[in-house]
Amino acid sequence: MVANLSPRVTLAHVPVLTEEVVRYLAVQPGGRYLDCTTGAGGHAAAIMDVASPGGVLLGLDADPLAIETASQSLSRFGDSVKLVEANFRELERVCRENNFVPVHGGLFDLGLSSMQLADEARGFGFQVEAPLDMRFSPSQSLTASAIVNEYDESDLANVIWRYGDEAASRRIARAIIRSRPVETTTQLASIISRTLGGQHGRRIHPATRTFQALRIAVNDELGALEEGLEQAVHVLGDGGRLAVISFHSLEDRIVKQFLARESRDCICPPETPVCICGHKARLKTLTKKAVSPGRDETAANPRSRSAHLRAAEKLPEAA
Repeated sequence: MVANLSPRVTLAHVPVLTEEVVRYLAVQPGGRYLDCTTGAGGHAAAIMDVASPGGVLLGLDADPLAIETASQSLSRFGDSVKLVEANFRELERVCRENNFVPVHGGLFDLGLSSMQLADEARGFGFQVEAPLDMRFSPSQSLTASAIVNEYDESDLANVIWRYGDEAASRRIARAIIRSRPVETTTQLASIISRTLGGQHGRRIHPATRTFQALRIAVNDELGALEEGLEQAVHVLGDGGRLAVISFHSLEDRIVKQFLARESRDCICPPETPVCICGHKARLKTLTKKAVSPGRDETAANPRSRSAHLRAAEKLPEAA
């Protein structure tokens, strides 16, 4: 997860674990690769540098600004790169519509980019006044403002607890309800700070977890991840690689559990005496534990500290 820095600061997006991504995807010249979260195009460029000549890449992003930025940064690859504005929960449809199946490797780089955080109008940060938006795509209907101002106290507290792991979720929800209407990021951050007593012994700003929770809820990030992972397996060819970079425990848990489940033949409960699920392993896990950035990378790019990469390979389908 990107730290909530001041959006007044112009942040250059630095892709994390780039060398590891290229290695775990086993990128080869002439391969077909899928970047499910193109962002500013950093990972895509690293993949194409190795996949050229002959390699092709299909990049997805729900954020039209990301597509615009990536189209410029990846222009040197010409027609070898195609970018589509779409959420990765639509990746199978997009791949098939573009005759981009099977793929040799697919990448998810989850969470919020520095570029999105730096955009003051989007309301992802809280140190500059902005509307409570937090949508990745302007076509989405749900905004952070709707959650903050329309959810009842119980539902609001549940969002803050479930997606932010915020122990004071009920106190925060109660304070927000009393302060409605809440119209801006700075107003919301101030309410939370007063409720929790400033830093209150925390290493991070008191509003950080609540803002994370609202962003995840607005964009249904965890639901999209579950759908996207399943669809990614569908479009991978035999021996194709999947790599996922997560930035907080909620994402990493979903990825870890998905890879563990799909690397086993039977997923029946332990108490079931005979397998009745009929499940067959589709993946071979390549990372026994999550891969983290080295000391040099974290020193050069502090954002990378919380990054965790997990990877797997698609097993040949039974004849």
